[in-house]
Amino acid sequence: MSGILNPDVEKYLDGCLPKRDPILAEMESYARKHRVPIIGPACGRLLYQLTQISGAKRIFEMGSAIGYTALWFARAAGPAAEIFFTDSDPANIQRAKNYLGRASLADRVRFLLGDALDSFDSVAGEFDVILIDIFKHQYPAALEKAIPRLRRGGLLIADNVLWSGNVARRAKDKDTRAIQRFNRAIYSSPDLFPVIVPLRDGVAVCRKS
Repeated sequence: MSGILNPDVEKYLDGCLPKRDPILAEMESYARKHRVPIIGPACGRLLYQLTQISGAKRIFEMGSAIGYTALWFARAAGPAAEIFFTDSDPANIQRAKNYLGRASLADRVRFLLGDALDSFDSVAGEFDVILIDIFKHQYPAALEKAIPRLRRGGLLIADNVLWSGNVARRAKDKDTRAIQRFNRAIYSSPDLFPVIVPLRDGVAVCRKS
């Protein structure tokens, strides 16, 4: 439970979700068992829908873990997709390659080892979608890098922007303060039209004008 929605409402929404295919279900089980943070099925469906609505093909993930979001993106974007996966743990990359390979989607993904912001700098060109889901204190820097590289009409998406409700309180820790700065920045940016969706831990969806 995220601590944002009423627990009964959150349980109801989770109960409405269709059963996932075996690979997604296995990834979710692994994430629960090993405490790997993933975006979860409700938000995964949101990413899938946004990708299809926008017609996105070139997608950069700042933070990919075991490839859960990459799988949703790759399926939604289709055979012409180019998904850039980033993680600093080689074991995560190998696990993601295994999952995506078994789903016949690995050819749509480029796997980058290292810090997500450094990896972003190493790839040229614009993107249709940029996902931010890294260390929370990095969010303001990620936003600064992302906006110029997002095509007009493209989507900037960020997870955990409500941070278990901590953003509504006086912040003392660097992660909460960083998310608060990030949220203020997206709403004050002349380049973005943002909406924060209070789904799970809060998802910011911003369209670049």
